Amino acid sequence: MGLISVKEYKESLKDGRVVYYEGQKVGDVTTHPALKVCIETGAIDYEMAETPEYRDLAVVAHPKTSEPITRYYYTPQNSEDLLKRHELMVTATRLGRGVIPFIHDVGADVLNAANITANMMGKKEYIERAENYRYFLQKNDLSVACAMTDVKGDRMLRPSSPKQAHPDYYVRVVDKDKKGIIVRGAKAHITAAAYCKELFVIPCRNMTEEDRDYAVAFAIPTNTKGVVQICHPVTWKLGALEFPVDTPIRNHTDSLVIFDDVFVPWERVFLCGEWQFAMPLVYNFAYLHRHTAASYRIPISEVLLGAAQAMAEYNGIDKVPHIREKITNLVIYVDTLKSLARASCMDYVTHGGIPIPSPVISNIAKYHFAENFHDCVKAIENIAGGLLITAPTYKDYQNPETKEYVEKYLGGKAGIPTEHRLRMFQLIRRLATFETEVLALHAEGSIQAQRMTIYAESLSEIEKYKKWAEEAAGIKK
Repeated sequence: MGLISVKEYKESLKDGRVVYYEGQKVGDVTTHPALKVCIETGAIDYEMAETPEYRDLAVVAHPKTSEPITRYYYTPQNSEDLLKRHELMVTATRLGRGVIPFIHDVGADVLNAANITANMMGKKEYIERAENYRYFLQKNDLSVACAMTDVKGDRMLRPSSPKQAHPDYYVRVVDKDKKGIIVRGAKAHITAAAYCKELFVIPCRNMTEEDRDYAVAFAIPTNTKGVVQICHPVTWKLGALEFPVDTPIRNHTDSLVIFDDVFVPWERVFLCGEWQFAMPLVYNFAYLHRHTAASYRIPISEVLLGAAQAMAEYNGIDKVPHIREKITNLVIYVDTLKSLARASCMDYVTHGGIPIPSPVISNIAKYHFAENFHDCVKAIENIAGGLLITAPTYKDYQNPETKEYVEKYLGGKAGIPTEHRLRMFQLIRRLATFETEVLALHAEGSIQAQRMTIYAESLSEIEKYKKWAEEAAGIKK
């Protein structure tokens, strides 16, 4: 019971799953050149469990059997457990060079959300199914992707609206019997689904009684008949024009996941028609996942700050007042994010019997990262200068006929090798891609979604503060 090795994780993916990449069906995800890089990224979770330096962080004793299990699937009991999980995600992301493994952490978020929602519903069968599924994951140490975001169609229309072009823009139940349910639809932006063993599917919005067929949550093996994935292409190697680096590239792909009349047995169903609980399930997941987001954004932000400082020094402008002001703003940005992420664990609340990071502080942390990310990129781009996008390539640096010119004319501050400057340009270009900026805005929910949650979760506090203000003003009611 408990833990599997890196080798066992990779072998488990050779299961006949249907995956497409760049228009071609993938026979074996573990040998596909791009997906193999993504799998190596996910495998960091299993590597940490095998490494003495990280084992105490990655592994915890099962509360009943005392056997070792991944910390991700352990039900937290207090702020110490939440802080340990936070530290685990930050450390794993640092090991992934700014990319979190994504094969346990998000699965843990949706698992806890299912447990909490089942407890809130009070339905014995759902509570038992959620607990049984948790034990199943603990026992087999399986990787799990959360499939939440429906493709939506016309976003101004409800899932069940007859005005939608077709009824399958949201995943729905199309049939059911004593053995289970049949589902149809699609989910988008599903990170790491191509190399996770399980898919945990939940709604992405509130539902009405008319939408009850769309109020469905379930977990299935990724190779279940009728599940088809179409992956987004990712960078999996450096181009010939880029400076080589010793450390491996880490990345993830996202899948459009199609459910083409997929059968789900009842023991794997956690919501089926209870439309009133679709939104609570969404919220419970969002509360947890936005803390995860704030955690894994920390190493990315630290590297952004480090790149800005390095570039300022390489350009000889690190003592210029307005440059120091930009660096100071980046320090405030990074340390605020780190403090908020930790504070949310210490100021935890209990939902459905499970301690979770403070929803308000977690959403503020995620909002802080996303809302200010573009300003951070702008500051770094200002510090780096125009050579960030016009500098000659690694090929030019290698060419004996041009290297001398590049060395002479693209040097910066005395004592800083030209190569260092060119390599830092390359790193910044990778950190500030269009995809990275879009992810900052939309991953783990939009900025507006975080603002809505912050307001909704703060209403009781706002009312309390209003009362204090009225008392201070001498207003009696």
